[in-house]
Order: sequence, then C-alpha cells, then structure tokens
Amino acid sequence: MAFSIRFDSATEKAISRLARQRRQSKAAVVREALAAWEIQSKATPEVRTPAEALAPFIGVANSRGSHTSENTGDAFRALVERKRARRTR
Repeated sequence: MAFSIRFDSATEKAISRLARQRRQSKAAVVREALAAWEIQSKATPEVRTPAEALAPFIGVANSRGSHTSENTGDAFRALVERKRARRTR
C-alpha cells in the first residue's frame, strides 16, 4: 500500500543517512522504526487512572452479608454523631 508522509529536513536527513549506512531503502528504514515503536509501546504499560487500575478488583470482595455498601451512610452518620457528642462534653 502506498503512503505519503512529509518529514522535516532533519528527519529526512536522518532517514537518508540510516538508509545509506544500512544499504536499505528509506521505506525499509521507516518500516523498521515503526515496527520497533510498536513493540516498545506494547511493552510500556499505559498510564491509567487509579479507578482503571482497581477496576478488576472492585466488587470481588465478600462482605459475608454485612451489606457494607448499603450501610456506609448509616455508619458514617453514627461516627459523626459520636465525634460531635465527644466535643460537646
């Protein structure tokens, strides 16, 4: 498949120099560079948000029927009330 791309003069000179040194066509040099870039990008883990990193673990814990997600608001409210009661003493 034919593909056209424009390079700045420094990149063009570097590609031409590498092609001469390796006795390859400029297209072969570019193909090798792209192949190396693809391999490197697969080896380098992508940056993810904390939520994306933890996604496989969310919802897998067994709370043994304590319904922790349902009772979180009640537990937090009770905690705040206890702290408030200690301050008013």
